[in-house]
Amino acid sequence: MAAIPAMAQDTVAKPQGNWTTTSTPALKVSESMFNNWSSTGTSQIDLNITFFGNYKYSHPRYVWDNIVDLGLGHAWQDLDNSANGGRFESHRKSLDKIDLTSAISWKAYKDWGASFSANLKTQFANGYEYATAGDNDGKLVSGFMAPAYLTTALSFEYKKTDWTVSLSFLTGKTTFVYNDNLIDSGYTYGVIQDKDFYLADGTLNPNRTYTHAYFGLGSYVKAQYLKKDILPNLDLYARLELFYDYKKPKQMAWSEIEQLADGTLATPQDCKYQLSDGETWQDLAGKNWLQKRIFETDMDFELKLGYRFSSFIAASFALNLKWDTDFKGMGHWGHLQVYQMAGLELFFNWKTPKS
Repeated sequence: MAAIPAMAQDTVAKPQGNWTTTSTPALKVSESMFNNWSSTGTSQIDLNITFFGNYKYSHPRYVWDNIVDLGLGHAWQDLDNSANGGRFESHRKSLDKIDLTSAISWKAYKDWGASFSANLKTQFANGYEYATAGDNDGKLVSGFMAPAYLTTALSFEYKKTDWTVSLSFLTGKTTFVYNDNLIDSGYTYGVIQDKDFYLADGTLNPNRTYTHAYFGLGSYVKAQYLKKDILPNLDLYARLELFYDYKKPKQMAWSEIEQLADGTLATPQDCKYQLSDGETWQDLAGKNWLQKRIFETDMDFELKLGYRFSSFIAASFALNLKWDTDFKGMGHWGHLQVYQMAGLELFFNWKTPKS
């Protein structure tokens, strides 16, 4: 008799999960040509390759969600529109992105739950700052894993069908800079070097040792929205991430940076952290506690729109805004980073639901 319940128990169906995957590679090509054109213009060829994948495993007890967001583009320009030789003498990156996210979430009560997520951001190729438009030998400012950001968070989560909001008070954000030349030139991206990295006169110590990673611990907020057909044939993806490092205020000596060693007020060109041209550290040091904390908070906002004309042609728009006080900036931009792109794309969309 004891064997009968055991046999019945073996026949009970276990909860099964379901995979839903979407892979969207896209190719964007644009071209313009000017030759003896009275209105003038710059001949250009622009080639961008992107890949966006969403791989979700839905189980009655948990959801495992993975997002792969990649992009690499290059532009060739003919600055002097020469008819003979020297065409497309200028070449620049137009897109470079690696963004990998994996998150597992458990439902606790209604739409509330808990989640553990990991995110890695970096780029494929070197990035340069160019002195002139025709300069192809620029100053190195970034590269693969230089910087790279690994964020891991254990969060409270509010999850609906198309959007998710996560809040974590215990988040680790590790910054990697695996390029000694970048560190020597001052592009440390917040990775703190040893005190003996520089000599007393401010020059590099010939016996210096490099630190390639910095671990930050702080609060993290992430909101994400992904929906197909918000209007007929129009898709929307939006993401906002905020990170506040608990250790950062200890490294920013607000009361000591209002003036330089000679007694003059510091300018944006003198400081690692800056607001905008013309503002001094006295302006910043006079802010209240909340304003300083907002200034120190890292922000990453991304918006993507795609309108499908057919199964393989679409118009796209992308906007990415970043605020990071660990990036000293190029030119007059300071800490605010802006990327915007719009155009037509040739793409494929593979959806493969599996059980």
